[in-house]
Amino acid sequence: MDATAPQSPAGLRTTPSWLLNQTASHAGRLLAEGFAAHDLRGYHYRLLATLAEDGPASQADLGRRCGIDRSDVVAAVNDLAGRGLVIRAPDPADRRRNVISLTDTGADEAHRMTDTVTRVQDDLLAPLSTAERAELTRLLTRLLDHHTRR
Repeated sequence: MDATAPQSPAGLRTTPSWLLNQTASHAGRLLAEGFAAHDLRGYHYRLLATLAEDGPASQADLGRRCGIDRSDVVAAVNDLAGRGLVIRAPDPADRRRNVISLTDTGADEAHRMTDTVTRVQDDLLAPLSTAERAELTRLLTRLLDHHTRR
């Protein structure tokens, strides 16, 4: 820890919630810096990765799958379409809906951003062995599953 960084009470520094929060702050900063190299943000990556994994989807469906508010999806899709990373087209089955698809350039960008995510994980988890990383991921997944099932 940096000697000039603010110190928290010792009792707080041993609580999992505080440790998770502090680590999440570092993870968020590292990801934001990594995505900034692409001139994009985390929500752009979530949309691109979802389209790369699952194929074309309506804007509303994308928002639900990514946990992004519908109005924010529209703005993010506008950004991505303006960069030639996605195409928005009317849904042939329901002309009131738009279907979003990746372009080849968008698929390439999604791949590059996934590589960035991998590098960030390696940086964030550098002090942990491969087995410890797997165990941490297993435990965090268990916690998240428990709290999101409510």
